[in-house]
Amino acid sequence: MASTPPNLIRGLLRACLGARYLAHTSMLRRAWKPVVATVVVGTPAYIYYSKYYASAPPTFDLPVRVKGPTGKSEMVSRTFSLLSGKEVEDRIRGNATSETQARPDGITWKYTTASLASNDPIEDANATQIVQRDASDPSYPGDYLFFAVMDGHGGYETSRLLSRILIQGVALELSALVKDPKAAAQPGLLSRVTSLLWPTSPRAPLDADPARVSQAIEQAFTKLDTELLSTPLRVLANSMSQENWKTKSIPDLSQHPLGLTSMLPAISGSCALLAVFDTSHRDLYVACTGDSRAIAGVWEPSSDGQGQWRVEVLTEDQTGRNPSELARIRSEHPKDEEDYVIREGRVLGGLEPTRAFGDARYKWPRAVQETLNEAFMMGNGTPMRPPPSLFKTPPYVTARPVVTHRKMSLLPTAGGSEPSERRHRFLVLATDGLWDQLSNDEVVGLVGGHLAGLKGTIPKSELPDLVPTSSGAQGVNGKKKASGGSKEGSWAFADDNLSAHLIRNAFGGGDQIALRRLLSIPAPYSRRYRDDVTVTVVCWEEGKEREAQIVTEKARPKL
Repeated sequence: MASTPPNLIRGLLRACLGARYLAHTSMLRRAWKPVVATVVVGTPAYIYYSKYYASAPPTFDLPVRVKGPTGKSEMVSRTFSLLSGKEVEDRIRGNATSETQARPDGITWKYTTASLASNDPIEDANATQIVQRDASDPSYPGDYLFFAVMDGHGGYETSRLLSRILIQGVALELSALVKDPKAAAQPGLLSRVTSLLWPTSPRAPLDADPARVSQAIEQAFTKLDTELLSTPLRVLANSMSQENWKTKSIPDLSQHPLGLTSMLPAISGSCALLAVFDTSHRDLYVACTGDSRAIAGVWEPSSDGQGQWRVEVLTEDQTGRNPSELARIRSEHPKDEEDYVIREGRVLGGLEPTRAFGDARYKWPRAVQETLNEAFMMGNGTPMRPPPSLFKTPPYVTARPVVTHRKMSLLPTAGGSEPSERRHRFLVLATDGLWDQLSNDEVVGLVGGHLAGLKGTIPKSELPDLVPTSSGAQGVNGKKKASGGSKEGSWAFADDNLSAHLIRNAFGGGDQIALRRLLSIPAPYSRRYRDDVTVTVVCWEEGKEREAQIVTEKARPKL
């Protein structure tokens, strides 16, 4: 779990977002074990581990990039210690959590989260929260379930702060939507005419309208980012003396108690991916700011009794390599910036995600950056990086998310009804470090095989036959490097935790030599070979009203 920010900055942010939070149930940090293994393929992992680790060499050489005597980067060979088998397992499973809840509405939820650091400290963060509707709610009974992953860059400050306040900010907007009709957008002409013709017709709850809910989520994201960027300016304005105003001098606020606390979340940055389940109306909303990705797998039985997993991609990678993002950014800036506002898929040739929280050097005007840098950063010996050389007409980056809506069944939104036969479904939310290594189909196959009880090592070429998949919505891959694709090697089914299972297979799977070497590379050299990774997997199954209870097992400490 990200560390709690100081009370003062929390107070400032809450002043913007509001003081009243939705009543919510306590989040349960408990473990769950999946379906008992029914299929065993390949050599059991523990046997392979013990045989290999007993004879592995203690060190290995690797080319790394360092600064040479002249200040220029150059490649040199470095020797690193090889992690032991136990150390590898601790890194994969050490930050893993698992929970199971069977709710009174008949839905059983199972969700796992795991993280693996490349940066030191890790720049990823995550959050989970359950909000139970109050009895006075027009849509009672039911739950809101929130799952979020944050991918920080340029530091961990923004992502850690988001892990504390993003869900609360969205919950506040949804609460206003439910309790205060004035908070919602005014109805159109057709709606007003309809209300005059049928004045006694019952009014549907505002949070049953996907368009209004999507707008509320979007507003929560943008309001929060505005607060992050405005807080340092308010601190400066409140600290200016009459003499400062008269002489137009900038005070030294480097030791101000809110100096770095307000500046660092603004100048570092973070992508954010949020899934919101509304069980009252059977809706799923996914809000994406940045290049993290959400995909779903839906089990579809077939007439021959075999069945397959349908792959549904619920987000598009928001980078300059996404044609729609490229067109959007070009349309928001003068024509003479068209050729360089995106260079090599990056904003002004620097930042890869085109949407993010923070990243003030792409948002604040140049004069604001210079003033705040002088006030807060220079005295700490940590000056801000100057804006990019082609910086002219900010902002170039926005935190406004793209919000998609699906029914919880994950059937196409255009129509169709829930089949009478019970379906297994799952949702994977992950930062881009996972998608750099695995394709959408591979992730669905790995989760589907895990749920089927596969164990041991399985050749990559055989998994599609054991766990067939079909393609639904494809999304847009905005990354330069094509993820997945190699049919050589093997997958490992060795973890009870689904999120840890995906992380293991992203960095070696059944190839123990590759896995150990890759996880043994220390920061900062590891960043050239792998990114921070955070994965949350959510599984749900309906129609189990008689099993409405909480299943508790030993919980692992959260990051």
